[in-house]
Amino acid sequence: MFTLRNKERTLCVDKPLVMGILNSTPDSFYKGSRFMQTEQLVRQAAHMLEQGAALLDIGGQSTRPGSDRVSAEEEWDRIKNAIHELTRRFPQAFLSVDTYHGEVARRALEAGVFMINDISAGEMDPSMIGIVAAAQAPFVIMHMRGNPTTMQENTQYQQVTNEVVHYLQSRVAHCVQAGISDIVIDPGIGFSKTIDQNFQLLSELEQFSVIKRPLLLGVSRKSFIYKTLDITPEEALNGSTFMHAIGLHKGALLLRVHDVKEAVEAVRLHEKLH
Repeated sequence: MFTLRNKERTLCVDKPLVMGILNSTPDSFYKGSRFMQTEQLVRQAAHMLEQGAALLDIGGQSTRPGSDRVSAEEEWDRIKNAIHELTRRFPQAFLSVDTYHGEVARRALEAGVFMINDISAGEMDPSMIGIVAAAQAPFVIMHMRGNPTTMQENTQYQQVTNEVVHYLQSRVAHCVQAGISDIVIDPGIGFSKTIDQNFQLLSELEQFSVIKRPLLLGVSRKSFIYKTLDITPEEALNGSTFMHAIGLHKGALLLRVHDVKEAVEAVRLHEKLH
């Protein structure tokens, strides 16, 4: 069993949990996840919590391949009202913010956010790790090469799973040395990987257990699913649910998803099976 703690609260990860995606962005790859109006985002958050989401992950900029970078100030402007409303209306909800900007993380944590989810594992902004450590907050670290604009130019690996495992091991050690206790690892499906490499990572996902940290899987409606099936992101729910089942079987403890109800059902069936 793992626990994730900040200064005030503890989340037990003694079984797989579902994290709902809430994007306050105009350009996320899946149109159904875009909520630019605060009240619209809050309604979706309430719906996800009712469906069984254990966490909500709020993002203020798209990190899809080739997306444009957004400044820390603009990113914060997109999410600050949503964070205020969510912490006010749902004080028991566990909120995460998806950002690589240290300043956004600092403001979010001060506003009551529980956890920070950084696609760069603290490498795109040198201030990030110190900010998370000072707040004693849980930290999600993901594998990616380059940045979202350049990452698909960096897909050369000798053995993708081994290299991603070793990278996350080194980043965990760095975070621990800096004073971060509770760390979640994310192999970065879809980030600086080809379609075949994404499938290889999923087929070998159990290898990440050597790191002895809770494993987050983010595959919901991603391009390796819909391109393989020759469909659109809007049609990729069934494929996503199948991949969630594979991930659960291979040790994933957090599923980051657009569709909470279906993911929660997958978790329930997985628990029954085991």
